[in-house]
Amino acid sequence: MNDIAATQVLPTESTWYSALSSGGRRTFWTSCAGYALDSYDVMSFGLAIPAIIASLAISPKAMGAIATVTLLFSAAGGWLGGIVADRFGRVRALQITVGCFAVFAALSGLAQNFDQLLVTRALMGLGFGGEWAVGAALVAEVIAPAHRGKAVGFVQSSWAIGWALAVIVSLACFSLLPQDIAWRVLFFTGLLPALLALFARRLIGEPELFQASRATHKQPGIGEIFSPAILPRTLLCALLTTGAQGGYYAISIWLPKFLKTERHLTVIGTSGYLAVIILGSFIGYLTASVLADRIGRRRNFILFAVGSIAAVLLYMLLPIGNHAMLLLGFPLGFFASGIFAGMGSFLSEMFPTHLRASSIGFTYNFGRGVAALNPTLIALGASYLSLGGAIALMAALSYALVIIAALILPETRGRILTND
Repeated sequence: MNDIAATQVLPTESTWYSALSSGGRRTFWTSCAGYALDSYDVMSFGLAIPAIIASLAISPKAMGAIATVTLLFSAAGGWLGGIVADRFGRVRALQITVGCFAVFAALSGLAQNFDQLLVTRALMGLGFGGEWAVGAALVAEVIAPAHRGKAVGFVQSSWAIGWALAVIVSLACFSLLPQDIAWRVLFFTGLLPALLALFARRLIGEPELFQASRATHKQPGIGEIFSPAILPRTLLCALLTTGAQGGYYAISIWLPKFLKTERHLTVIGTSGYLAVIILGSFIGYLTASVLADRIGRRRNFILFAVGSIAAVLLYMLLPIGNHAMLLLGFPLGFFASGIFAGMGSFLSEMFPTHLRASSIGFTYNFGRGVAALNPTLIALGASYLSLGGAIALMAALSYALVIIAALILPETRGRILTND
């Protein structure tokens, strides 16, 4: 893999953040904001599922299909967003993707039936899928190699912040408004990220590494990531992301309904349990971000995959009381979310600059596309198992894939990103 990088001697800066230029700091915070608002829109949907089912008379299986289609479209959007970023610039692609998911997330609040909700959520997925790939490439290209894991992981931690905002706004909406109106208002608030899209190009510029690559490389071909030299790492990275996202979506999409139908919690009670999980998620992101630079990307993935399997089996299957469930929510969020902290830096280090965004977009979102089957499979599996049992089975199988991929893939900690 001589074309991707060499190992860097650790820099002498006291902290990665203080070493950033003002432009680098704006890039970091803009990416954090975009990812938090991305999370806000996606997690709002999961929180609104019970109300949508009641309001539009949609079956749980149909809701699972909507979640699956949304993730499939986000998989396509992720690859398209990466291609746009490699051809026309990271910042322009960020602006397009954020604006797309914000507008269609809000339009979901106007849906009157299954078909309308399916279309608006699918189109929202196009933008949602692209934003992560573009943001990961942006941040990775402005951070010193020795601190890339921490920086990109900290951006990833903003997902937990967006999730927390979704829970807070959801609680307010469902406490103050009738159920059939509350979920619509919740979706309307998804327009907020559109403001970020309007100002993105004024706030940040293209990374110097990307500009240098554009000056020395021709426009990348769409199929170049499948060339003989690149294909093995493309496939293995796709396997890694399939496992991580399969486990995460198995848990997150159906968790509010699990808490309500099998644990018989009210909306307020559910919010309390989710708050513990979200806190665990945030700390998991931060912990894994530091570990990715200290123990390496591969060991970090394996550690958090094993922890995720243990946590989800205990949480979903043990006949425990509500107080024990509350405590177990912390490790569930810690491991299931923390596993993503090293993903952006690792994928960025696996591919050359002129292909970086499209490679990240494809591998990460291929995993999302396959993982998109999990919400539907869980809905079907719940007919034979309990909902908790179906969630536990699909999540455990998914995290096993992470362990297999991490054992095969090379370690990339400390690699210098190159134009070759």
